[in-house]
This record gives sequence, structure tokens and C-alpha cells, in this order.
Amino acid sequence: MVERQKIRAFEVTVEEVVMEAPETVTLVLAQADASIPEYKAGQFLTIDPHQFKVIETQVAHLEHLKGKKELTRAYSMSSSPLEPKLAITIKVEPYRPGEDLHPPLLSPLLVYGMYPGARMHVHGFTGPYILPPDVEERTDHVLHLVAGSGAVPNFSLLKFSLQSHPRLRHTLICSNKTWADVIFREQLDALAKANPERLKVVHTITREPDVSGYAGACKGRICRELLEDHVKDPQTCFAYVCGPAITSWERRKALETKTNATPRFLESALGLLHELGVTNDRIKREAYG
Repeated sequence: MVERQKIRAFEVTVEEVVMEAPETVTLVLAQADASIPEYKAGQFLTIDPHQFKVIETQVAHLEHLKGKKELTRAYSMSSSPLEPKLAITIKVEPYRPGEDLHPPLLSPLLVYGMYPGARMHVHGFTGPYILPPDVEERTDHVLHLVAGSGAVPNFSLLKFSLQSHPRLRHTLICSNKTWADVIFREQLDALAKANPERLKVVHTITREPDVSGYAGACKGRICRELLEDHVKDPQTCFAYVCGPAITSWERRKALETKTNATPRFLESALGLLHELGVTNDRIKREAYG
């Protein structure tokens, strides 16, 4: 029997707030407890919004509307387990009137209200979006398809794997609306330059008319032709897909109106991978806001 990882509560202090992109920050966290459990690249921790007095009334209001207790929120680790500090990266979730049922609760506070010295309690670590222990025996190529803040767990995976799996090469295809929206842009460029034979980074920009001045960028969405250019081994590669997906509320609305929910990034990317010949047993997926 596989031993389940124990999830523990522990206190952290915000050591540094790093602006990564518009409405996106990395919180570098110092642990108050030296016995923090180990985590795997690609995993996340959770944060309970009830601990923050400043959003107490918003929490109560949402609980009244929903008729149930507000759940904890999950935030992927952007640090690697090989790095000395914990870090999570958060992008403010958009509120789309008519499309989203409720506005975001915790992400605005974490992005705009955190400061060095702030303390909070978290729970960690969990999540199956990780590399298998025998990954080098099963493939030599890992494809990462991400959109927006979906880059966060993959950044952790990349940093860890480039140090721990010398036989693996990686291709990261990252979709964003604008060049300014790209999270970890400079860090990814540095990783690619330091590992030219093992990491290829491609950016797709969807809402800028001209991307010719951006290194490694192409205009438009991720498409089959782009994947065919960079994936010559669809039968043997592993794919990690992370980005916005159809929400449960969108699915309920589609059922009520007898319509089909509009596919978002995750569904579209999975469809392209299947067309290419990548089978489900070689795909890891994670929905991201």
C-alpha cells in the first residue's frame, strides 16, 4: 500500500513580496516551524480565508449567499523542493459579471494586502500534479502546456527536474494575453539559456497585434501546428497541462439552459493533445483560475 502524505497545518511569515506581472505576486515564505513536511514539485498548499479579520464580513456574506461554509483556497508552490525557501505565486482571479457567480475572495488580499512580516496559517502539502518517480524510465521528453497562472506549478516542476533528472528535456509552451502578463518571463529565459539542450520555452500571445520584438514569442493561441513543430514524440512524451477550465457553475448553467459549456484552455489543450496522439495515461492536468 502506498503511504499517503500527511497534510499538516503550520504558520508562515511573508518574507518578501515579488511583483511578477500585473496583478500577480510571489510570496516568499519563512517557516516558523523547522519540521515543515516535505513537498513535491507541482504540489500546492491551502489557505483558510476565515483567519483574516480584514475580509471577515465578505466571508460571512458569501457564506450567507451560498448557505455553506467557505472552503480553503489552494495555491501552487512556485518554489522547488530543492530551494531553501517556500514560495507561492498568486494572480488575482478575474470577476466576469454574468459569467462568474461570485467575485474572488482571497486572491485580492494575498496580492494587494500582504507585506513582509505578515503571518498566516497554511495547510500543506498535497496534489497529484507531480512527476512520477520513474519518469526517466518512461520518457525523455516532458511537454508543458500552460496558460496564465497555470505556469506556477510547472515552474516548480521545471526547476526541480532540470536539477534532478539529467536525462529529461522539457518544452514549455505558455499562453498569455499580452507579453506583460507572462509570469516568470525572465526566470524562464535564464533557465532556457542555462539549459539550451534540455529546455525550450515558447510563448503564444493572443491579444497583441505584433509580437516580433519578443524573443521566443508567436502570435495567436496554441494550435495543432505549433504542437507538431515542437512535439516529435507524441507516443512517448509526458504532457502537463495547467490553465483555466470550465467551472462547475458553467457546467450547471449549461445543463439548465440545455447548451454546451464553452471550452476553455484546459479542454482545448487536451483536445489538441488527443489529436496529436498523446494518450490520457501520459497526461497530467490541473485546472487553474
